[in-house]
Formats: sequence, structure tokens, C-alpha cells
Amino acid sequence: MALTRLARLQQALNERAARQLLRQPVTVERYHGRLITAGGKQYLNFSGNDYLGLAQDPEVLQAYAAGATEYGAGSSGSPLVTGQHKVHQQLTDTLCEWLGQERALLFSSGFAANQAMLLTLAEKSDVLLLDKLSHASLIDAAMHSQAGFKRFAHNDLTALGQLLQQTPASQHAMVVTEGVFSMDGDSPDLTAILSLCKQYDAPLLLDDAHGLGVLGPEGRGTAAAQGVAGVELFCQMANFGKALGVGGAFVAASKTVIDYLEQFARHYIYSTALSPALCAAVLKSIALCRGQQWRRDKLQQNIALFRQLAADLPLLVSTTPIQGVVLGSSERALAASAQLKQTGIWLSAIRPPTVPAGSARLRITLSSQHTEQDISMLVQHLRQAV
Repeated sequence: MALTRLARLQQALNERAARQLLRQPVTVERYHGRLITAGGKQYLNFSGNDYLGLAQDPEVLQAYAAGATEYGAGSSGSPLVTGQHKVHQQLTDTLCEWLGQERALLFSSGFAANQAMLLTLAEKSDVLLLDKLSHASLIDAAMHSQAGFKRFAHNDLTALGQLLQQTPASQHAMVVTEGVFSMDGDSPDLTAILSLCKQYDAPLLLDDAHGLGVLGPEGRGTAAAQGVAGVELFCQMANFGKALGVGGAFVAASKTVIDYLEQFARHYIYSTALSPALCAAVLKSIALCRGQQWRRDKLQQNIALFRQLAADLPLLVSTTPIQGVVLGSSERALAASAQLKQTGIWLSAIRPPTVPAGSARLRITLSSQHTEQDISMLVQHLRQAV
């Protein structure tokens, strides 16, 4: 039986490899913002999510080291068993003040936070309405939730409105979307979605993993950038591993919602609390994000420059650091990525099932640390590769 099972596993791996979909992990010897070293060679990095260049900021690194010295490297247990450090409370208080929310809860990852948010808050009488391009963590949670589950065409307000209208009186709709979609780099019209939600008394849940730090006043995220107050969202999730450059995640909402998650979210209850040293680093990262507007200004300049220079390339519509060049087949995307790597540019091919079949692409991510010369070089070699 065991050998038969192993054979089936190997067959699945072989089939994925034959379709050019097998992912190969790469060991990176050094990461330093716009530069990455692998296999003894240095590359320009256009595949990271360190949008503001905070992952290697000296003040963040010093806060990490000082946090480890003061609090220890690990938290040693679940916050509901061992208790939380004061730095955990400082971080959640800071998040609430920053985002205009009543309470926040910390999680080990954005995936865990999204799973907890949907699996815990959706009830059997609910139906979850998700954007077609929602992250895998949201889709998986919706599929395993006791609630019903439907998806609407990407950023299509008419399709969402129809689903809301068709939801029977015996069910309660909950709308789930992202602030910035991770593979396309575009954003929904949150004001319009919120208007629909209010019309049908449906709560709006937002994954803002790629919007936090990048958009809005002081980097408060997509909702703030569009004039939507945090309290108008039923719940919002974001993580600390993208623009803030560290790791972990949070869910923020009203006191009632967070109190409920604290009591019933299994991903929170049965997980070791975030490292207190990490929390100290995130606190410093938030302070720099809020106070150093130049990082967002430089990032926006780099985005504008890239789109100007690459206007003749098949770019997706995006004004965020995520810029997609759709090439169609996995073979073509892999070939372009390999050709770019030969020129010293680190740019990974994104293939199904991460993106829909037939839409394999190069996913370019820009940072405030990239120079004009970096971007010019990228565009020059992109033209040759695609």
C-alpha cells in the first residue's frame, strides 16, 4: 500500500514537471533589498515584496536584536496559555491607532490570518462571495468553511450586485476582496463595493496584504487611500512580511469581532505567539513607514518610470508595485525568466495554479530601493526576452 501511494505521488510530480509547472526551490546566499545573491552570482531583484526597503533597514535590524535581548527570541507558547509579552500589546495598540480600529489580533502568517478570519466568522447560514482572483488562503478557507461559497468575476461590481441580489433570505452574504491583488497588482473600487454591501446588509472583509504600507496616508492601506474608514470594514487583514519587511500578520476590527476571534479562532488559540523580537522589529518598521513618506514617493516615481519605459510591453493595468507581463504559456514564461537571469536580473515566472491557465507571466515587483538605472536595464532586457 505504501509503495502504491508513493508511486501515485511520484506520478503527480512527473505530470507537473511535464507541464512545466514544477516549482524548484532556490537557496539564496544573501538578500539585500534590490540585490540578491544565489549560486555565487549577484542579481538585480525584481521578485521580492519588500516594497519600501525596510527588510534591511539598520533601525529595523537593531530593533530586532534589541527585542531579542530584552524579551528573548521566542514567545514559548500560545498567548492564551503562556500569556503575551508587553511588546505584543504595544504592537496591537499601534495597529489600532494607525488604522482606526478598536482591536487587533496577531497571527503567524497572512495565510493563517485569512483562514482564521473566514473559517471563524462565517456561519452555516452565510454565503461567502469572493472575487475570482482572491488569494489561495481565502479560497481554501471558503471551501472548507461551513458557509456557502460563490465567486464573482474579478472586480466586477455588476456581477457582485447580482450575487447579492440572488442571495436567498435564508442566507446572509459576506463579501471578501483584496486591496491589491497579488498577481495582477490592481485594486477594487472599495467605495462602490461598500455601497453595495450596505444596500444588502452584507459585511465587507478585506485582505490588504499588498496595500498596507504602500497606499494611503502614512501607508494605512487601500481603504484609507480610497477614503474608506477602517471602522466601515467588518474585518481587515494584512501582514508584516510585505511592505513592512518583517513577518507575521494581523486581523483588525471592532472589539466584538476580535473578542470573538480570540475565543474561537483555532489558528490563534492553538499557535505559539509571534516572536517578541519580531514584534519589536515590526513596531520600528511601522514607525519608519508612517514617518518616512519619501519611501512611498520614491516607490511611486519608480512605478511611473517603469510604466513609461515599458509602455510598448504587454503590461497589466496597475499603479502599484506589482506589474504583470502576461506571456500565456508556462514554457514562454520560464524561457523569459531564464533569459533574464543570464543578464543578471532575478525575475521569477508565475505559472498555474498560482494564476489561471493560459496566463503564465512575469510578475515584476518594484521597490523604493531600485534606481532609475535598474529600471532602465530591466525594461531593456524585458524587450529582448518577451
